[in-house]
Amino acid sequence: MVTYDERPWQQHYDPHVPKTLAPYPEKVMTDYLRETVEKAPNNVALVTTNKVPVLGRLDREVTYAELDAKSDALASAFVAMGLKKGDRIAIVMPNCVAFAIAYFAVLKAGGCVAATNPTYPEAKMAYQLNDSDAKFVVTLTMFYGLIKKVQSQTKVEKVIVSNIKDYFPFVAKTLFTLAMEKKMGHRLDALQAGDVWFLETLEKYAVQKPTVTVEPDDLALFQYTGGTTGVSKGAIATHRILVASAEGVQAWTGLKDGSIGDMKREDMVYLGAIPMFHAYGLVALLTNGIAGGGKIVLIPNPRDINEVVDIIGHYKPNVFLGVPALYNAVNNHPRVQSDEVSLSSFVLSTSGSAPLPNATQKEYERLSTCQIVEGFGMSETPVATHSNPILGDKRFGSIGLPYPDIDCRILSLDDGETVLPVGDIGELVIAGPNIMKGYHGMPTETANALRERDGKIWLHTGDIARMDEDGYFYLVDRKKDMALIGGFNVYPAEVENALKSHDAVFEVGVAAIPHPEKNGQEALKAWVVFKPNMSATEDELINHCEKYLAKYAIPRRFSFVDELPKSTVGKTLRRELIRMEMEEREKELVSAN
Repeated sequence: MVTYDERPWQQHYDPHVPKTLAPYPEKVMTDYLRETVEKAPNNVALVTTNKVPVLGRLDREVTYAELDAKSDALASAFVAMGLKKGDRIAIVMPNCVAFAIAYFAVLKAGGCVAATNPTYPEAKMAYQLNDSDAKFVVTLTMFYGLIKKVQSQTKVEKVIVSNIKDYFPFVAKTLFTLAMEKKMGHRLDALQAGDVWFLETLEKYAVQKPTVTVEPDDLALFQYTGGTTGVSKGAIATHRILVASAEGVQAWTGLKDGSIGDMKREDMVYLGAIPMFHAYGLVALLTNGIAGGGKIVLIPNPRDINEVVDIIGHYKPNVFLGVPALYNAVNNHPRVQSDEVSLSSFVLSTSGSAPLPNATQKEYERLSTCQIVEGFGMSETPVATHSNPILGDKRFGSIGLPYPDIDCRILSLDDGETVLPVGDIGELVIAGPNIMKGYHGMPTETANALRERDGKIWLHTGDIARMDEDGYFYLVDRKKDMALIGGFNVYPAEVENALKSHDAVFEVGVAAIPHPEKNGQEALKAWVVFKPNMSATEDELINHCEKYLAKYAIPRRFSFVDELPKSTVGKTLRRELIRMEMEEREKELVSAN
């Protein structure tokens, strides 16, 4: 029988993927931008697009030379404001030109990026800014009030403020200012003392360049975990770790050699929907898009599926970096279903952040003729450790093969130490060059996650998985989400996949809830969102599950809802489902009394 030490996955690599990438280049993340500027300064790096009545879509393009110069100016400003090497700067923005400028500027100044979801509620925003020890915040006008409201609870000294219209095309900016800016909450007439405007700062420090020497082992990123199972943690990455991750993605896709199949990397047009404040968007989209010299069409709000589909139809991008919820929404959009908008422009489509349902994958591939390449990564391994081959055998339900220089094991769920035989289900642990240094300010959590074994540091992922004889890995579920039903282990993700294969089901979330009749035991419940104008009864869903699941794994309790609670990258928040259940029970008790 094959063993993990044999690395059977290497036998299934695409021809362009080497077995090792060592030695990794001694470089920092900003070198990728500067290398592209040297080769193609006038290539378009970023596109801001707006749909204007009568005129249609208008663009504002930012070249690589402009991105480099503006990030140099902002980096110089950060240093002049007192930024020291290793200081954190929070970027609180959606996908926009100012985000990209700020990201490279922080790194050029020797700082550490702490990208934060701008839609966080007050308490969560205060927690993350405070936990990261952010010195400065770069944000948009519409979030300025929130930042100032929580600033006293943090160490933030200064806020640098952009407006979403700063990089709009001229006509769109004018119309936005007159008709939409105040209505949508973007207008801000003045800043409080000590804070500065983004564009004024760039103008003040124009043509200046930072003189900070940044080294590979300097801090580069605090990537916060999604917090789907508890408190969000800041995973620490150095430039060396991020470079290793970027090199892995480029080698896997073929970008390192300059092309993906017949497509040259400088001709790639990225659908820029995946949020850049997430590791997937920051490394796979922004960094690797810039490293390849491609063009990123920015989408600030990926939840606006009408806008996403319109951009696909207009720009015909060829790279789709998405998550299952986004693929599912695009698949089911009326303009896509009617063939008014074609998905045929895509030549590379990748999915991560959550398990990809077979039904979603099959429907997308029917519509686009482009196969989705499913992969796996974590905030603790920014960004990827596994992927199905770009050209070779892609296996349904698999997260694929480990990247070069990544080692994996499956450990017993009972003791967390015993290495299980190939094929058995247990916890996935990973070792490699892109593993985080630890969690900021959390030594206990770091010690639990990172453990030394056989001379390597292994990340205990908390994911339940198995490996087949060929080295393909399959996620079963999160360790914390596993349910015990009638003495049997049940994995909610497996149940969700079965329900999603029903024709009427658009989305579904499954979680273990306290059993309403049997004290101390668990029961499964499913929250189901139906497709428009479609439905099913509980009995019909139960009968459907009987084709795929053991009887004990079939949920007997259902709620039919309009939407599921999700993280910003489309992961269903099972803890929120459980909270909804307990709140509903409490209401029933109050009504009964």
